[in-house]
Amino acid sequence: MKPESLSGALDRTQAREFAGPWLEAWTGNRPDLLASFYSPDAFYRDPGVPEGLNGLKQITAYFTRLLAANPDWVWRHVDATPMEGGFLNHWSAIIPTAAGLIECRGVCTVRLERGLITRNEVFFDRTPLLPGSTPRE
Repeated sequence: MKPESLSGALDRTQAREFAGPWLEAWTGNRPDLLASFYSPDAFYRDPGVPEGLNGLKQITAYFTRLLAANPDWVWRHVDATPMEGGFLNHWSAIIPTAAGLIECRGVCTVRLERGLITRNEVFFDRTPLLPGSTPRE
């Protein structure tokens, strides 16, 4: 769901309706689909790019590399906290690694204008994903 009217704080239902298809786009190797949720001038940051990325060209290039390396991970919306301009997305991801499946939980800020993400900052502990870490049972 990416209606043009999505701006301002989203309630939990609106956030879930937006996050469902958006997080599905994180699963599989479909960087163009994922990038279609972001505005041309969006800002994106996660632990892999702590300095952040500006604009759809940089973001799409990053998503292309990231999704190619992780085509089988599965993302799920857990909850949302309304915030000015969007919502705080609470998520979980199941990430296959050579050592087994790892479940990560985290949050990300999602700011929207006219139904597109203008700012997305992702926060989670990536220690379990580092070489030498063992997956939790």
